[in-house]
Amino acid sequence: MLNVIPIAEALSLVLRQFGNNTGRVEKVGLQYAPGRYLGEDVTAPEDVPAFDRSTVDGFAVRSSDLRGCSDAIPAILEKTGESLMGQPYEKPLLPGECVYVPTGGAVPPEADAMEMIEYTEPLGGTQFAFFRPVAPGENLILRGEDLREGETILHSGRNLGSADIGTLAAIGITEVPVFCQPVVGIISTGDELVPPDEPLNPGQIRDVNSDMLRAAVEQVNGIAVKRGIVEDDYDALMEACNELLPMVDVLLVSGGTSMGEQDNMPKIVAEMGEMLVHGLAVKPGKPTIIGDVGGKAVFGLPGNPVAAFFIFDYLVKPLLLALQSGEVVTHPVEARLTRAVSSNHGREEFILVRLNGSEAEPVPSKSGLISTVSRANAYFVIPRDQEGLPKGALVHVTRL
Repeated sequence: MLNVIPIAEALSLVLRQFGNNTGRVEKVGLQYAPGRYLGEDVTAPEDVPAFDRSTVDGFAVRSSDLRGCSDAIPAILEKTGESLMGQPYEKPLLPGECVYVPTGGAVPPEADAMEMIEYTEPLGGTQFAFFRPVAPGENLILRGEDLREGETILHSGRNLGSADIGTLAAIGITEVPVFCQPVVGIISTGDELVPPDEPLNPGQIRDVNSDMLRAAVEQVNGIAVKRGIVEDDYDALMEACNELLPMVDVLLVSGGTSMGEQDNMPKIVAEMGEMLVHGLAVKPGKPTIIGDVGGKAVFGLPGNPVAAFFIFDYLVKPLLLALQSGEVVTHPVEARLTRAVSSNHGREEFILVRLNGSEAEPVPSKSGLISTVSRANAYFVIPRDQEGLPKGALVHVTRL
């Protein structure tokens, strides 16, 4: 008989036992950094921008020279030069002078504003009329206004996105320290299983879990190592586990986790290491195993693909994220059920839903039908002490 525990308790145990970040950090080029987790704080080695820069096409001016000007009484300034793109402009701007600066160009010293070219008019020669006053700092980005030298701009554990890559490029960083991707071994067990590319004989089913779990691992930046299908044989499964464990951080074995004669995982985990959990008070996913083998997490997942999917999302995914960033961040959203759902009292139950705005439409499903997961985009958990929820009940859903 399985000694079941609540799934939330199992998650706490997994993160406490295995979730301490190993601290393994590697450097990768920016092209490989999107989606990875930053392994160290990054500080700006220089000011960005490195010079006072114009945000408009127009003239660099001293704002005091345009004070009080208007269409009726324009200010008249002398154009003394042009700022060229990609080059500094080092000559200070004197009172009564202006310098043409294109968008993004360097502004001369002593200029404190830019006037847009459409508010000016050439008067002939080097003189220009200005019809609108400007405030100090108007249409300028000052040196270091975006980033200051020595400023911490990205913190360790951050999941790097495209804007972060742009920021790193702006300060000349082409390689970035990131946490190493966790390596996850995947084994499917069962005499009835055949690879997806082979025809089925009577009584056989295709191996769904190997490819599903590989995809799930890769979606959270893990590296999946598939061992393939292993028959329901103690020695064969033991050999496969011993083969994979030295090269992975986490091992996932689907199938063979219950109490039947052909269920070998409980005996193998107990022999190789320590059985931490055998049984969860949740539907689907009751015959889940969590073991510790040499400090590595070994999960025995149910052969039922839907159960394996849920247990991975609830227990394994947070661990893989923790191994990369040191923390687990979830963003459940509130929604109201569009119809009532029933549940068995005494254990929690995963319920698939189609989330549409603030409404959650339960997706009808039966045990083992993986296509029902594809029709959903979120799920929630009914507490073990409730026999279902009424229409309109507020639930906290996790997006898939």
